[in-house]
Amino acid sequence: MLIDLLRGRAQAIERLAALRQHSEPPFTTAINVEEVHRGIRSAERAAVDRLFAGLRIAPISHAEGVRAGEWRREHAAIGITLAQADCLIAAVAVSLGVPLATGNPKDFPMAEVQVQHWPAGV
Repeated sequence: MLIDLLRGRAQAIERLAALRQHSEPPFTTAINVEEVHRGIRSAERAAVDRLFAGLRIAPISHAEGVRAGEWRREHAAIGITLAQADCLIAAVAVSLGVPLATGNPKDFPMAEVQVQHWPAGV
């Protein structure tokens, strides 16, 4: 979703604009900041700075770490491997009581997570 915003994809821009009309700026996490910075092109740095300036960075605390670890353990017990970053991001969304927007809903099978599918590349 964040990459789609940076690349100017209309549907992502429209969804973000709709969110911002009805509430405070949406949340993201430091994990998402790292992921974007790891993959940006040098010409995108100013756009990345503008993007994150318009979002709230949610803290990740002990509670989110516990929840993420429990999800990873529970899912591993049934043969499902979950990524640490995804679990931490999902735990933040649950703690905040907000939906998690993603292009990869299958990465978030946790029952407590309210997932909104924002198809990537659209």
